Amino acid sequence: MEFLLLRIDPTAFHLGPIPVQWYGVLIVSGIIIAYLMAQREALKLGFEEDTIADLLLWAVPIAILSARAYYVIMRWDYYSAHPERIIQIWEGGIAIHGALIGAFITAYIFTRKKHISFFKLADIAAPSILVGQIIGRWGNFINQEAYGGEVSRAYLEGLHLPNWLIEQMYVEHLGSYVHPTFLYESCWNIVGLIIVLVLRRFNPRRGELFIFYLIWYSIGRFFIEGLRTDSLYLVGELRSAQVVSIIAIAVGIILFVYRRTMIRPAVRYKDK
Repeated sequence: MEFLLLRIDPTAFHLGPIPVQWYGVLIVSGIIIAYLMAQREALKLGFEEDTIADLLLWAVPIAILSARAYYVIMRWDYYSAHPERIIQIWEGGIAIHGALIGAFITAYIFTRKKHISFFKLADIAAPSILVGQIIGRWGNFINQEAYGGEVSRAYLEGLHLPNWLIEQMYVEHLGSYVHPTFLYESCWNIVGLIIVLVLRRFNPRRGELFIFYLIWYSIGRFFIEGLRTDSLYLVGELRSAQVVSIIAIAVGIILFVYRRTMIRPAVRYKDK
């Protein structure tokens, strides 16, 4: 059985002549699981039944478009010369930071229109976002993308990884094994998810679960990005994901301090 798993076909199955990729299956699975988690918590906290579904109807397509737009902007030197490729999203080229920016802006506008608390909804969504990212990174694993620099097989074996995972980290055109950065980020987010779920039980101040997510994910992404070989760059060796991560950490700290010192009385996560 393990032998059969040594090389994973990126195509999960076919719908007639249309190939369905594992990457898409995992992304959709992550969205569905994230929705079910958020829906359950939203109902417990008194939201209307359709609130999360209505938000996703806007947030998901906008997140996809903004993820593509972010990638295209960061590689404008290429896409300005090949504008016909801008819409060819099926060839790859989306960025999680672009998706998050688009989703957060959409959620903010949505909550303003619905007259509900952005931070209350963001706190509910924090665990779901982490779950989506945990699952989605395994799509990178199957596609053999978003990996790091070259490592030895002995290094990967030293991480006590199963053989099928080690073999998938062998990139043929490089002729070597590579850092499983997808796994580093997935594991980092699993730890973050556990912490968020524990913190939630202590009924923290409103907004602090979301702020924790923002800081936690950004710290991990900053260091993991330094290992990757496919980074988008702003100028020279300045990696865009690391710059965005630093900005997100700073914003998170400012929000935490501001809400701790300026918001009175303190509103808790479970407050109506």
